[in-house]
Amino acid sequence: MKFGVREICDVVFKAKEPTKIGNKVFQAGQPVLYIDTAKTSTVEGAATTVYAQGGKGNTRLIAWEGEKTLTFTVEDALLSPIGFSVLSGAGLFKGNSSNDQVHVHMTTATSVGSNGEISLANAVGGKEICPTAPLFISKAEADGSVTGTMFDAKNVTTNSVFVDGTNIAEGTKVVVDYYVKADGSNISELQINAKDFAGYYYVEASTLFRREDTGKDMPAEITFPKIKIQSNFTFTMASEGDPSTFTFTMDAFPGYTYFDQDKEVLCVMQVIDESIDDTADIDSVMKHDATKETQIDVDLTDNNSENASTLEAYDSWTSNSTNNSGN
Repeated sequence: MKFGVREICDVVFKAKEPTKIGNKVFQAGQPVLYIDTAKTSTVEGAATTVYAQGGKGNTRLIAWEGEKTLTFTVEDALLSPIGFSVLSGAGLFKGNSSNDQVHVHMTTATSVGSNGEISLANAVGGKEICPTAPLFISKAEADGSVTGTMFDAKNVTTNSVFVDGTNIAEGTKVVVDYYVKADGSNISELQINAKDFAGYYYVEASTLFRREDTGKDMPAEITFPKIKIQSNFTFTMASEGDPSTFTFTMDAFPGYTYFDQDKEVLCVMQVIDESIDDTADIDSVMKHDATKETQIDVDLTDNNSENASTLEAYDSWTSNSTNNSGN
């Protein structure tokens, strides 16, 4: 049997030991992260070779190989907060209720209204300006660039800031730098620090291999009993070009599968010689399901007004249907 490979892998990361991410604790063996939006996935093996050389021409005589490594790389098109935590080792905060409030930074370009009021209601939405957090009001040019002139806030309400209206003309352009109080249950806060790194996981990947003789696809499963995710990552934020992707680079270590605790392996590849039928029956997407028709069951002996009105409506509907079919 010969086969070709031209399909992406769907990958699942499982905890090697009890792992806490945010306010969730994943037990050993429990799936932590699924990747089903990958763009590329690569398995790469490498080894170091040294040679005994000698004789005329100093040719190679004997080879020794060692330092074997296996690397599994997955480039994902999308990333979740848990995915970023797994990739970088970052701590993940997620509030449990609306009582957990956190500060969120905002910057708004606007103008001074009457009586020195700077309304930020449209910018903050349902959130509230925090009066105890740092707040700066900068005078701005017509094009929005700040001049360096600062105004002091006399008063701060839930959605407005007031300056001295006697010294600042109505319509003056300003840029307000401030913080709002947000519901912690709506915030996913990722905290990157110097001492935490990506951890070890049990990884399984599913893909398809295609047979050369029949052209049929066969399921293939790739298992890495123990991998360590490299904590390197790059976020590319640009206004043009392709969107940023997120690369998980994983080093494989010898480990035991769930089903054999005697033999350590770097990786296990299983090709299931059961072709997937790609000629599935095609059915109408506009098919009528008779089981979903409304069934009217009325007790004719019941004088209940609700039943009587239902029966009257049903009689009217069947009469109209009969007349229409006759036309």
